[in-house]
Amino acid sequence: MRDVLAGRVAPAEPRDAATVLLVRRAVCGLEVYLLRRVSSMRFAPGRYVFPGGSVDPRDSDRGVRWAGPPPREWAHALGADEPLARALVCAAVRETFEESGVLLAGPSETEVVADTRGDDWEDDRRALVDRSLSLAELLDRRGLVLRSDLLRPWSRWITPDVEPHRYDTRFFAAVLPEGQQTRDVGGEADHVAWMAPNEAIRRWRNGELAMLPPTVANLNGLTECATPEDVRAAEREIVPVQPEFREAAGGITLIVPDGVGYPL
Repeated sequence: MRDVLAGRVAPAEPRDAATVLLVRRAVCGLEVYLLRRVSSMRFAPGRYVFPGGSVDPRDSDRGVRWAGPPPREWAHALGADEPLARALVCAAVRETFEESGVLLAGPSETEVVADTRGDDWEDDRRALVDRSLSLAELLDRRGLVLRSDLLRPWSRWITPDVEPHRYDTRFFAAVLPEGQQTRDVGGEADHVAWMAPNEAIRRWRNGELAMLPPTVANLNGLTECATPEDVRAAEREIVPVQPEFREAAGGITLIVPDGVGYPL
């Protein structure tokens, strides 16, 4: 860390990644889906996060059956070129299915898959995880189209320079499709929960939930939405946010840029 801060070592190149704030209606108004990463993970072990992960090379496949705003519109919204925008949206859909069992796709541009439970769906999910099946192949085989209109751009966070594993992550928001249910699929997570955003932040402040600054800040953004409809209607400017570590007499401190909704 000190070598990077002193300029003796070049920072690692961040990998493109996509993460989804999956929300649903609840008695309290709004809940978001969180999962706790297993302690053996090299990045954010034991932390509560949203479903997501790195972009896979096959997420750029132009053969993905697509409905909703085209990649050129997503490129403008995400601050990316068109191929990367396509890959980020595909990664968001793929990772959400891999880590929650929820698939943002349907048989047409106005329909969505009603239920993804059952052994056949679980076989497909596992095949995506082990990369023996691509998202394009899954959609083609089942006669489905990716529903990019079910996603909303939410934010963009870049891992600090000093971290050995760095990500340039676009955060999306999506409402749980009617009829679908999340399920604890294991793998990278050892616990999952639906929770009101303000409750998750309260438990983080009390030391009950371990979370990284991007997770907390994005939860704080959700507190401005009372219902899933508010999330769908949210207009957010996607500006890159990159916290940094600074060394002072008292040690090394993490600094989150001014104006970012990170409730300390």
